[in-house]
Amino acid sequence: MDFELNDKQERLVAVFREFGRTYLKDAQVMQWCRDQGLPDEVAQGFVSLYFNLPELWDNDTNDAFTLTSQALILEELSRCAGATLPFQNDLFNLRIIEEFATSGEFLPILEDYRHTGRLLFGLAISEPDAGSDCMNMQACTRTVNGKPVLNGVKTYVNNGEYAPFILVAAIDQDEEEPGKYPSLAFWLVPRDLPGITAYPISKIGQSMLPFATIVFDGVQLSPDFRLTGGSGGFRQLFRLLEIGRVFTCASSVGMASAAMHDAVNHACRRTAFGANIGSFQQIELMLTDMEVSLCNMRSILYRAAQGIDNRALDERLNVALMKRFVPETATKVASDAMQILGGGGYSERCRTGRIWQDCRGNQIAEGTDEIMVYIAAPLILEKYREDESAAGFDGDFRA
Repeated sequence: MDFELNDKQERLVAVFREFGRTYLKDAQVMQWCRDQGLPDEVAQGFVSLYFNLPELWDNDTNDAFTLTSQALILEELSRCAGATLPFQNDLFNLRIIEEFATSGEFLPILEDYRHTGRLLFGLAISEPDAGSDCMNMQACTRTVNGKPVLNGVKTYVNNGEYAPFILVAAIDQDEEEPGKYPSLAFWLVPRDLPGITAYPISKIGQSMLPFATIVFDGVQLSPDFRLTGGSGGFRQLFRLLEIGRVFTCASSVGMASAAMHDAVNHACRRTAFGANIGSFQQIELMLTDMEVSLCNMRSILYRAAQGIDNRALDERLNVALMKRFVPETATKVASDAMQILGGGGYSERCRTGRIWQDCRGNQIAEGTDEIMVYIAAPLILEKYREDESAAGFDGDFRA
């Protein structure tokens, strides 16, 4: 399969590279990490540019907003910034609410985002005792005295302290016969309702994204808060989580590329023992292996994104393999870049250390490395059993 970018995709990357060069300078990015967010000018600039994409594609909206296009954008902006940006969360959250809401519920939120550059809501799916195991979700609603009541705890809710609404995934306990999966519903809940308490999470990385744990204690809801557009429940959510994994990996690839640039620039400038360190064999070996890693990460990222766009039969396996490989490999690339930079790389003023922290966090986000093995291994067994069956092989090696 050919993963070379076509002319339109090259133009797309070039447009966002220019945006990154204009807005995402390192000094500003460091400040925004301390401030835990982007200024309005940058957020609105991204949104304006993003929603004008069809012009680059000869007004072809379908091609402009494919998952592959979004992955290319996030990769390039993450490379420019050398940091995890809010844009990947915004695009993922829009996908979630579009899938589970009616057009009447979704379009006002979309229009507000296009106008302000800020999403009205924080997404609340993950839980302290569930994590990657969404099926162990405990947050639930039950009708009490004629009103739905929400109880539970959600964690790693991006912008959960500040967003005016929280988009909450919860089990509907009023459903008596849910079938194979529990009945899942999404509620767009006003943040200021009684019974909602947010606690900030102090992370060691991804500082531009403020996360919170949110407790829902007997929160009385209006039936109007429930989104009524989605009918797929957990199956629908599982597919959307695969899209989130592509976004996470696109960011990881971009940040690893930024770390590679930092390492090469340092290797070209730094001298030791009377020679340029880029001429040392060990440095050459590290840079070569880092470049191999970057090539492989891009290949598996683009394969997974295109597979989802094209509804490939093996899309779920491709995503699991991508998520298993990319964040861990990106972390290794960033770690090697820090090693090349020496003591300067192990300081808060150096973006390479920030990249390492952010990439390391992506090994946990959207499903841990270990969970990807749990997803991939049965699919691999099934894949090769089917290949053997088609070839007429019975699997018996005995003479």
